[in-house]
Amino acid sequence: MSNPAVQVGVGPLMAALVVAFVVALILRPLQLGGLAVAAAFLTTMYFVSGLGFSPLTATRKIIIVSIAAPVVGMLIDFAFKPTRMGAVVLALCAAASALWVFWPVLAQKPAAEGWLLGASMVVVIFFVVGFSQLYLAADAVRAGAAGLGLGLATGIAAILSASVTYGLYGIALGAGAGGFLLPQMISGKKGFAGATFTLSATLTGGLVAAGAMVLAKLPWYALLVLALVPVGARLPAVEKTPLWLQAVLLSLYCFAVGAAACALAWAQGRNFDLGFMSLQL
Repeated sequence: MSNPAVQVGVGPLMAALVVAFVVALILRPLQLGGLAVAAAFLTTMYFVSGLGFSPLTATRKIIIVSIAAPVVGMLIDFAFKPTRMGAVVLALCAAASALWVFWPVLAQKPAAEGWLLGASMVVVIFFVVGFSQLYLAADAVRAGAAGLGLGLATGIAAILSASVTYGLYGIALGAGAGGFLLPQMISGKKGFAGATFTLSATLTGGLVAAGAMVLAKLPWYALLVLALVPVGARLPAVEKTPLWLQAVLLSLYCFAVGAAACALAWAQGRNFDLGFMSLQL
């Protein structure tokens, strides 16, 4: 337990998984199991970097959004009737929140680079939030698989892009989605996802991935591929098979898409390292 790798990495992620599982298990009868993702993410944030809000950096703005997302999700699930137009409005608001988080950083970059990164970020967050709300929110297993794949792929891609901290944040989201899936896989009965889960998983995951792009070396085209991870959760799964097997199969679909994004991040990082070595020589 005194090993720095355990204290900074393994410990917080294990804590996130346990917290997510307990939250999903306890709140499942109230249809609030989706809060597991936010609980896991904030637990990891607390152990890795703390939950302070001053000064208001991009990372601390992500904390604020990650707290607001499940609150907005609960309002959508229990106070409003989900509609297609509502999903579009929600996606637009999510994209606007991304600009609020990263605009000060983007404004300091060269104009062409800033516009490219900003446009990529807005398109990705608009798509993942809107798609998940329209096509995954009603199916807790598919939504959980998408959250698991998106979180793990984002975390690994961020680590490959020289951002270990954002990598931990992404993997924490994956752990939260895994904790949300576990009670369903054990009981064999689907839970409830709704916007409480999907907004927390996709908006926070999109912001973490955008942070790895804007603040580290994740290439913009890898971010675009990450946006397709939730699409993997819509691929066919045999409904008559056990629920745990459906969850595994759908997660593998999402992992396959996420692996492509990780490969692009690895190739970009490798090219950067080789270019730096050539410059040094």
